Amino acid sequence: MELPSSNIHTAKILKDTSNYYFDDIGCLVLWAKDKNIDIAAAKTEVFTNDTHRYIEASSAYFTISEKTPMNYGFSAYEHKKENFIKIDEVKLKMLRGEHMANPKIRKQILGQ
Repeated sequence: MELPSSNIHTAKILKDTSNYYFDDIGCLVLWAKDKNIDIAAAKTEVFTNDTHRYIEASSAYFTISEKTPMNYGFSAYEHKKENFIKIDEVKLKMLRGEHMANPKIRKQILGQ
């Protein structure tokens, strides 16, 4: 879901001199696909849970099972921990429907 400029968003992308804000990195991935935007080539930033600042999405590490605004489960961190993934894998999982908003995937990840 794209948001107006605020401090609520967790991800943003710069396109044609305009910033677009999103409440969930999953929404940004889906929007970029719809607009035919390469996330790797665009200036894409995410707000990190550990350092509470914006960093380039390509530098971030993501969890796959956290509570997020749209329930996709991908949360950004600046410092790597075990089982974290990079933005390319987040993008792939989002486009395949392999995220926590998918009940089958949620069950696999959480073991329920």
